[in-house]
Amino acid sequence: MSAPGTGGTAGTALVRRPGPRLAEGIVTHIDRRPVDPARAARQHAAYEAALRAAGWRVRAVPSADDCPDAVFVEDTVVVCGDLAVLGRSGAAARRGELPGAERAVRDLGLRVERIKAPGLLDGGDVLQAGGTVYVGRGARTNEEGICQLAHLLGGRRVVPVDTAGCLHLKSAMTALPDGTLIGCPECVDTSVLPALRVAPEPAGAHVVVLGPEHVLMAASAPRTAAQLTADGLRVTAVDIGEFEALEGCVTCLSVLVP
Repeated sequence: MSAPGTGGTAGTALVRRPGPRLAEGIVTHIDRRPVDPARAARQHAAYEAALRAAGWRVRAVPSADDCPDAVFVEDTVVVCGDLAVLGRSGAAARRGELPGAERAVRDLGLRVERIKAPGLLDGGDVLQAGGTVYVGRGARTNEEGICQLAHLLGGRRVVPVDTAGCLHLKSAMTALPDGTLIGCPECVDTSVLPALRVAPEPAGAHVVVLGPEHVLMAASAPRTAAQLTADGLRVTAVDIGEFEALEGCVTCLSVLVP
C-alpha cells in the first residue's frame, strides 16, 4: 500500500468486487468454513463506503470471475510513487488476476513494470513504512522476487523479513500513520525490525492508513481499536468476516494510490 493522502483528495483506491467463485478461494493456515457470497458483497460495499467517507475515490478493477481470490486485489500490484510493479504470485492459480490490475494502473497513468520468472512476489508481502520497504519472504514471495523489486524501486531501502505461519507479511504486521510497526511477533523475524508493537489480537495486526491520524481496521480487533483510539487515532472499523474466512484482511481488499 502506498502512503496515504490527506483531506478530501486522498487519492484513488483500487478495489475488485467479489466474484461468483469467492467461496472457492485458497485457504492455507486456517480451517475452511462456509462463505456467504451475499454477505461478502454487502461487507465489500461497506468497505468501499468507508474508503469514500475518508476521501478516497474508489475505482473498480476489471473483474476476474474465474479467479476465486481476485477480490484480494492488493496481491496483484505494488504502487510506489508513479511506479506500479505487477507481482507474480507463488500461488500460480492467482496469476490470471493480473491483466485487469494492469489495465487499472495504466488507466491511472502509472509506469508499469513486472516481476519476472523465477521471481515470485505478492503485494500482500510488501509493507511501505516511511523510507523503508519491508518484504515478506515465504510461500508467496521468494528471494529473487525481492531482489527484482529492490532493483525496480531504485533508492528505496528494502528489508526482507522471513515469515512463518501466516499467508503474507501484512497478515502479520502493518504500519501506523507515524510509521510504527504493529503486529504479531511470533509470525515474523523481529531481528530485522526496529521495533514491533504487539497487537492485542491477531486481526489487530492489520491496519490501512487512510490519513495522517486515521486508520481502517477489521471489526474483529476491538481491543486493538480501543488502544489506538486511546492513542488519539481515528479508527474506522468494518466487518470483513467473510473475507477473513479466506485469510483476507483489510489491507488485501484495496490498493491505495495517492
